[in-house]
Amino acid sequence: MKILILYSSVDGHTKKICSFISSKLKHNHIIEMNEINNDEDFKFYFYDFIIVGASIRYGTYRKSFLKFINDNHTELQNSKTAFFSVNIVARKKKKNSIKTNPYIKKFFKLSKWKPNIVEVFAGKLDYPKYNFFNKNIIKFIMWITKGPTRTDVVIEFTDWNKVEKFAQGIDNFQLMQK
Repeated sequence: MKILILYSSVDGHTKKICSFISSKLKHNHIIEMNEINNDEDFKFYFYDFIIVGASIRYGTYRKSFLKFINDNHTELQNSKTAFFSVNIVARKKKKNSIKTNPYIKKFFKLSKWKPNIVEVFAGKLDYPKYNFFNKNIIKFIMWITKGPTRTDVVIEFTDWNKVEKFAQGIDNFQLMQK
């Protein structure tokens, strides 16, 4: 089976999650992974399954990501698909499910596409990597939301077991479709 993994990532963590998913699926499938680029014309019908991952920055998905999804929603809707959102809010137990995460809800308000499988993963804070502006804005947001504010640390909130279960869910979905 041929799987296309597409991602929209600001700092590279969503790409890292996609690479992890790819490593879990590549034993049984042919995987192609690409960053979402509105200039590229993907031939979705070449793929048996499409996975899309996108991150949140300052409470929003990237405009280019949303444009891509809405420009291609018909092709995506006619394919077997999965979507996952990566955001720091998902670090909180009460906001780390598809029913409770505000950015999953926001995605469905902004998108015409309804994927077969949906998940949310907590992201990563990489304070040392951020420029002065981003570091201080994110620190302020973390202070308001009672998150970590030490700017000399990197904190990865991602539950990699949850990501692995997501990949297994895609394998199981494919088996059920045969």
